[in-house]
Amino acid sequence: MTRLTVYPDTDPNSVLLDTRDGDRIAKELGDIGVAFERWSASQALAEDADQPAVLKAYEREVARIMEDGGYRSVDVVRVKPDNPNREELRQKFLAEHTHDDDEVRFFVDGAGAFYLRKGGRVFRVVCERNDLISVPAGITHWFDTGPAPDFCAIRIFTTPEGWVGHFTGDDIAARFPKFEGEAA
Repeated sequence: MTRLTVYPDTDPNSVLLDTRDGDRIAKELGDIGVAFERWSASQALAEDADQPAVLKAYEREVARIMEDGGYRSVDVVRVKPDNPNREELRQKFLAEHTHDDDEVRFFVDGAGAFYLRKGGRVFRVVCERNDLISVPAGITHWFDTGPAPDFCAIRIFTTPEGWVGHFTGDDIAARFPKFEGEAA
């Protein structure tokens, strides 16, 4: 189950909020400009479904998000625990950064944790199957795949270049609890 934990950005040992309630998660994230939704597939998907099958299963929702946000590019990424570049991938996303584009992700399967820093707080959102998160351009954040990444996600972009991070150089991500692939 999805989980939101909120901390002061200066103290990872103080928890301001810890909830698994989807409506509360959507409200708290909405208050900082981050969209959160839950979707269901229109058809059953095989565990190893290819990109066309995944996009077909969520076609209506993806079309709505793309139209509403003016997005022009979509793809599907699948990362498994046996990926030879798993540690490299984890480290790349663990550094705090921003984007000029929104970061829109829908978890088809598996899990990962987004950490959003805004208003003196860090919002740790463990996203799992059926979760959509849309982080607006300019919000500082990082993402943790966990030590054995296992997820499939639809990525939606404004520009075909997709993911381009602008790293802040702050070591904040090193001070907060890592995502270890635990059940939320």
